[in-house]
Amino acid sequence: MFKFLFTLTSTLLLSACATQAPDPELFAGKYRDTFSSSIKGEGIKLFTYKAKVANATDRGIEDPLPHQQRVDRRKQDARSYAREQERRADFLALWSAQVDLGLEKTLDMNGYCKEGYIVLHRNVSEGRGEIRGECNDGATAADIQKFSRKY
Repeated sequence: MFKFLFTLTSTLLLSACATQAPDPELFAGKYRDTFSSSIKGEGIKLFTYKAKVANATDRGIEDPLPHQQRVDRRKQDARSYAREQERRADFLALWSAQVDLGLEKTLDMNGYCKEGYIVLHRNVSEGRGEIRGECNDGATAADIQKFSRKY
Protein backbone atom coordinates (compact mmCIF):
# COMPACT_ATOMS: atom_id res chain seq x y z
CA MET A 1 0.00 0.00 0.00
CA PHE A 2 2.82 2.38 0.92
CA LYS A 3 4.55 1.69 -2.38
CA PHE A 4 1.37 2.53 -4.30
CA LEU A 5 0.85 5.83 -2.43
CA PHE A 6 4.48 6.78 -2.94
CA THR A 7 4.26 6.08 -6.68
CA LEU A 8 1.02 8.03 -7.01
CA THR A 9 2.37 11.02 -5.09
CA SER A 10 5.60 11.03 -7.10
CA THR A 11 3.70 10.91 -10.38
CA LEU A 12 1.48 13.81 -9.37
CA LEU A 13 4.44 15.92 -8.28
CA LEU A 14 6.36 15.22 -11.47
CA SER A 15 3.40 16.03 -13.69
CA ALA A 16 2.85 19.31 -11.84
CA CYS A 17 6.48 20.30 -12.39
CA ALA A 18 6.39 19.29 -16.05
CA THR A 19 3.47 21.58 -16.84
CA GLN A 20 5.09 24.75 -15.53
CA ALA A 21 6.00 27.34 -18.15
CA PRO A 22 9.63 28.43 -18.28
CA ASP A 23 10.32 31.33 -15.99
CA PRO A 24 12.26 34.00 -17.89
CA GLU A 25 13.55 35.41 -14.61
CA LEU A 26 15.51 32.20 -13.98
CA PHE A 27 18.09 33.23 -16.58
CA ALA A 28 17.93 37.00 -16.00
CA GLY A 29 21.47 38.34 -16.18
CA LYS A 30 22.89 34.84 -16.56
CA TYR A 31 23.18 34.62 -20.33
CA ARG A 32 24.41 36.64 -23.29
CA ASP A 33 22.70 36.75 -26.66
CA THR A 34 23.41 38.20 -30.09
CA PHE A 35 21.23 38.79 -33.11
CA SER A 36 22.60 39.30 -36.60
CA SER A 37 20.61 40.02 -39.73
CA SER A 38 21.36 39.50 -43.39
CA ILE A 39 19.25 40.86 -46.23
CA LYS A 40 19.94 39.28 -49.60
CA GLY A 41 19.62 41.05 -52.94
CA GLU A 42 16.21 39.52 -53.63
CA GLY A 43 14.82 40.96 -50.38
CA ILE A 44 15.16 37.70 -48.45
CA LYS A 45 15.62 38.42 -44.74
CA LEU A 46 17.79 35.93 -42.86
CA PHE A 47 18.87 36.03 -39.23
CA THR A 48 21.03 34.24 -36.70
CA TYR A 49 20.23 34.32 -33.00
CA LYS A 50 22.86 33.02 -30.58
CA ALA A 51 22.62 32.68 -26.83
CA LYS A 52 25.02 31.30 -24.27
CA VAL A 53 25.04 31.00 -20.53
CA ALA A 54 27.41 33.62 -19.19
CA ASN A 55 30.50 32.13 -17.64
CA ALA A 56 31.56 32.99 -14.13
CA THR A 57 33.94 35.72 -15.31
CA ASP A 58 31.11 37.42 -17.24
CA ARG A 59 29.02 37.43 -14.07
CA GLY A 60 31.85 38.50 -11.76
CA ILE A 61 32.01 35.35 -9.65
CA GLU A 62 34.71 32.77 -9.10
CA ASP A 63 34.29 29.55 -11.05
CA PRO A 64 35.49 26.23 -9.58
CA LEU A 65 38.41 24.73 -11.44
CA PRO A 66 37.54 22.04 -14.01
CA HIS A 67 39.94 19.69 -12.22
CA GLN A 68 38.03 20.14 -8.98
CA GLN A 69 34.77 19.37 -10.77
CA ARG A 70 36.24 16.08 -12.04
CA VAL A 71 37.43 15.18 -8.54
CA ASP A 72 34.01 15.94 -7.09
CA ARG A 73 32.30 13.83 -9.76
CA ARG A 74 34.49 10.83 -8.93
CA LYS A 75 33.32 11.07 -5.32
CA GLN A 76 29.68 10.75 -6.30
CA ASP A 77 27.86 7.49 -6.00
CA ALA A 78 25.75 6.11 -8.85
CA ARG A 79 22.48 7.38 -7.41
CA SER A 80 23.62 10.98 -7.02
CA TYR A 81 25.15 10.85 -10.51
CA ALA A 82 21.79 9.72 -11.92
CA ARG A 83 20.06 12.61 -10.12
CA GLU A 84 22.62 15.03 -11.55
CA GLN A 85 21.99 13.71 -15.07
CA GLU A 86 18.24 14.13 -14.56
CA ARG A 87 18.74 17.73 -13.41
CA ARG A 88 20.91 18.36 -16.46
CA ALA A 89 18.14 17.07 -18.74
CA ASP A 90 15.62 19.33 -16.98
CA PHE A 91 18.02 22.27 -17.32
CA LEU A 92 18.46 21.57 -21.04
CA ALA A 93 14.69 21.60 -21.59
CA LEU A 94 14.40 24.87 -19.67
CA TRP A 95 17.38 26.35 -21.52
CA SER A 96 15.87 25.37 -24.87
CA ALA A 97 12.64 27.16 -23.94
CA GLN A 98 14.69 30.19 -22.84
CA VAL A 99 16.51 30.34 -26.19
CA ASP A 100 13.15 30.29 -28.00
CA LEU A 101 11.79 32.97 -25.67
CA GLY A 102 14.90 35.10 -26.15
CA LEU A 103 14.51 34.96 -29.93
CA GLU A 104 10.82 35.87 -29.72
CA LYS A 105 11.54 38.84 -27.43
CA THR A 106 14.40 40.01 -29.67
CA LEU A 107 12.23 39.86 -32.79
CA ASP A 108 9.44 41.70 -30.96
CA MET A 109 11.84 44.45 -29.89
CA ASN A 110 13.60 44.97 -33.20
CA GLY A 111 10.67 44.27 -35.55
CA TYR A 112 12.79 42.28 -38.00
CA CYS A 113 10.26 39.56 -38.89
CA LYS A 114 6.87 41.24 -39.01
CA GLU A 115 5.00 38.24 -40.41
CA GLY A 116 6.77 35.45 -38.58
CA TYR A 117 9.65 33.24 -39.64
CA ILE A 118 10.69 29.70 -40.44
CA VAL A 119 13.56 27.97 -38.69
CA LEU A 120 16.30 26.86 -41.07
CA HIS A 121 18.63 25.45 -38.42
CA ARG A 122 18.30 25.00 -34.67
CA ASN A 123 21.03 23.77 -32.36
CA VAL A 124 20.56 24.00 -28.62
CA SER A 125 22.97 22.25 -26.31
CA GLU A 126 23.92 22.66 -22.68
CA GLY A 127 24.78 26.30 -22.12
CA ARG A 128 24.51 27.51 -25.71
CA GLY A 129 22.01 27.79 -28.50
CA GLU A 130 21.78 29.00 -32.08
CA ILE A 131 18.75 29.49 -34.29
CA ARG A 132 19.03 30.47 -37.94
CA GLY A 133 15.89 31.48 -39.75
CA GLU A 134 14.23 33.25 -42.63
CA CYS A 135 11.49 35.83 -42.26
CA ASN A 136 8.17 35.20 -43.99
CA ASP A 137 8.06 38.82 -45.17
CA GLY A 138 10.40 40.40 -47.69
CA ALA A 139 12.67 43.34 -46.97
CA THR A 140 11.40 46.86 -47.49
CA ALA A 141 13.62 49.88 -48.14
CA ALA A 142 13.24 50.80 -44.45
CA ASP A 143 14.33 47.29 -43.43
CA ILE A 144 17.42 47.50 -45.62
CA GLN A 145 18.38 50.82 -44.09
CA LYS A 146 17.69 49.74 -40.51
CA PHE A 147 19.13 46.21 -40.56
CA SER A 148 22.25 46.55 -42.66
CA ARG A 149 24.33 46.27 -39.46
CA LYS A 150 24.78 43.61 -36.73
CA TYR A 151 22.94 43.61 -33.43
